[in-house]
Amino acid sequence: MIELPHSQANNHLDDFEIFIAVEVERALVRRDQSRKISISAGKVAGRVAAAVALLPPIQLRAIDGISDDLSRLASDFVKSLAARAMLRWEMRDVGQAQDAPATSPTGEPTQIFQNVPTEKAYLETTLIEDWAGQVVGQTYLEEQLRIPRSTLHLWRRHNEVVALRAGSRKHVFPLAQFVDGRPVPGIRDVLSGIANPRRAWFWLNTPSPCLEGRTPISMLRQDLVAEVVSALRHNLSS
Repeated sequence: MIELPHSQANNHLDDFEIFIAVEVERALVRRDQSRKISISAGKVAGRVAAAVALLPPIQLRAIDGISDDLSRLASDFVKSLAARAMLRWEMRDVGQAQDAPATSPTGEPTQIFQNVPTEKAYLETTLIEDWAGQVVGQTYLEEQLRIPRSTLHLWRRHNEVVALRAGSRKHVFPLAQFVDGRPVPGIRDVLSGIANPRRAWFWLNTPSPCLEGRTPISMLRQDLVAEVVSALRHNLSS
């Protein structure tokens, strides 16, 4: 196999990415999908295909080994991608608003900050299921995972579990943080760095460039606490 120079390899992948994007776009158009959906899906498909093409053989074999689960994982990835994109979009608008003048050309105060959502507002006003994945209540955890309510309360007090407020007094718990009836190790470390549970879980459930595109929660489920803590420190310091 002939090794291409780095610049040529990148150009080749760019062409490959564009080819995949165009073909996916055409396929969706033929299925009567809207132009906007077709273009967005084509872009994502092209980038994903190009990223997969760069994976080493051992990781490609691993992907082949979970082919039965790819649909669910792809859905989780797209939801996380969309949530991350929405948050960046909202925060970009906040940044633009903060850079804008506080008065209009006529000297009147502007309403530039009115209705501009912050990250906190976005996570509190968006449906939990749209960004947090599957969440369950105390009854489910007690009946299905055999976690007593007293134990769950103790875990909450010691920041060993992420509890998301749903309503004035009710809390729900992201199911992905539990393995064998216990919260995965490392939750306390994350909550010590990100005190807001919604922000903490959003970070845990979002693919991280520091973790080669994996989600921190998937790493914690494999007991890779040190790697997640390192990624968290990098994010907090950047």
